[in-house]
Amino acid sequence: MARVLVADDDPAMLCAVADVLTRLGCEVSCAESGAELVDQLATEGLFDLIVSDISMPWMDGLKTLRSMRTAGLATPVIVMTALKDEQIPDQVLALGPNAVLLRKPFELDELEAAVAKLIPAPPIAERPS
Repeated sequence: MARVLVADDDPAMLCAVADVLTRLGCEVSCAESGAELVDQLATEGLFDLIVSDISMPWMDGLKTLRSMRTAGLATPVIVMTALKDEQIPDQVLALGPNAVLLRKPFELDELEAAVAKLIPAPPIAERPS
């Protein structure tokens, strides 16, 4: 079961994303700020995926994820934003090949596709004959 950390200061968005990930079979932890995101990374160990909004109090999602990369954590990330800043796609690209940008509002199937891209499904074990 994949462990996923979701960070967003909008409770409705946090709930919606967590619900989709739970339905996909993930074990989900939630954070409501960049500070909580950092705390959970420090206290709960490694995650298989991090889904983070950019605009959050204290430390925005991009700064948090850049700090994580600088510290050597290569965890796949999905970056969510409603911001129209033209630099955001390049900033997400700079996080590496295992980073995906989702522009709000997005369809839930876009989130599912991003998760499938970043966390490949485990192979189905062959049944004994």
